[in-house]
Amino acid sequence: MKKLTYIIENLSVENIIGTTDSVVVELCFDSRKVKQGTCFFAISGMNVDGHSFIENAVEKGANSIVCETLPEKLSENVTYIQVKSSSYAMGICASNFYNNPSEKLKLVGITGTNGKTTTTTLLHELYTKLGYKAGLLSTIENKIGTKILPSELTTPDAIEVNKILSEMVDEGCSHAFMEVSSHSVVQHRIAGLRFTGAIFSNITHDHLDYHKTFDNYIKAKKKFFDDLPKTAFALTNTDDRNGSVMLQNTDAKKYTYALKSMADFRCKIIENSLTGLHLLIDKTDVYCRLVGTFNAYNFLAIYATAILLGENEQDVLAIMSNLQTAEGRFETIKSASGIIGIIDYAHTPDALENVLSTINDVRAGNETLITVVGCGGDRDKTKRPIIAKIACKMSDKAILTSDNPRTENPQTILDEMNKGVEPQEKSKVLTISDREEAIRTACMLARSGDIILVVGKGHEKYQEINGVRYDFDDKEKLVSSLIVR
Repeated sequence: MKKLTYIIENLSVENIIGTTDSVVVELCFDSRKVKQGTCFFAISGMNVDGHSFIENAVEKGANSIVCETLPEKLSENVTYIQVKSSSYAMGICASNFYNNPSEKLKLVGITGTNGKTTTTTLLHELYTKLGYKAGLLSTIENKIGTKILPSELTTPDAIEVNKILSEMVDEGCSHAFMEVSSHSVVQHRIAGLRFTGAIFSNITHDHLDYHKTFDNYIKAKKKFFDDLPKTAFALTNTDDRNGSVMLQNTDAKKYTYALKSMADFRCKIIENSLTGLHLLIDKTDVYCRLVGTFNAYNFLAIYATAILLGENEQDVLAIMSNLQTAEGRFETIKSASGIIGIIDYAHTPDALENVLSTINDVRAGNETLITVVGCGGDRDKTKRPIIAKIACKMSDKAILTSDNPRTENPQTILDEMNKGVEPQEKSKVLTISDREEAIRTACMLARSGDIILVVGKGHEKYQEINGVRYDFDDKEKLVSSLIVR
């Protein structure tokens, strides 16, 4: 509960009609959730314009409205605040309403196409084992210390983010690690937050259904770094050709990490196997349970971040050697019959290629690699044939199936995927629309020593079909199919 005058502090305002002395009890951008004393933000979304619901919000008790266009009908005893961007204003106001919690802990954000969840999750685990109370905002889950909160978006809305950060501060968290999606940057979900540091992992083909062009996607990631304060650090992967782009206009202190090129933090892979990595970091031999070159990058980013936050190198490496992968990120299962199952979230061409390259690099060569893969509905259609082509080219057998079809016909998605299958690869491809049946079939085809890779959903515990979410867990289906077998 705060006075409106405090909530709009540092906000660029074009016009104010009414008093700013009114007391606001909560912030809201969904008119259905408005109650007496609410400050309502009229957000212009892709499908719905919040300005259409201003009158409804006022009827429900909103005493202040933040909008880009003033309504024709103005109500008495309601304050109207006109701004250039309501979504940006909501970020600033949410930070003020919750007493600017991001300034009271060390907040580190990571952006990139791949690696965000693994890096944030393991940073949280590392700092917990270092003796700190830390917070986590990730795709899989949000955490305050060890308390788990539900998570539905990579980055929640600005109000929810600040609410969670405020709870972290109240419960004594000193650090917080947060995934920062490209959507959240463009939609101003991180507006008003003060980051201690930012990490860039990599950028590849993804989310073009939203950003339309790859250049827009890069600019969305870059804006996160452009807006960092001078006191923050900006850590980027220079082995990615767009890594240096992230640092071009930032005022933050610039640092780099790499496996192949010169950088402030470097790592060398000594050995890579299905049981883990043997790395050389800062002339120190390190063994870790993570698998694959992509995880070597994640491991190095975590190490570099901890050092930039002031931790002792040897203490960090000692704990990191025992860290396990995040749920649904190259998660391995070995059945009693000797079949190896791998669950991974890879849902972009680059991520899938990374996972398959990792498996092919460490496999003996005499086993069969069976890949079960699908593509989501209502998303970037251009990557569907590419993903199918990679799965077929880099696997001994590929089973194309449903992912989250959402409102699309699963068969239509599969038809588009099949366009990427080259004629010489067709003999090793099966198309099975039902995902559970596809996983079961892979298990029936496998023999002792074979590898089954199930990709696309990772940690997700649902399948979305025609707007309804049904319980579905790739790991659970794979384990039960292997046992029955």
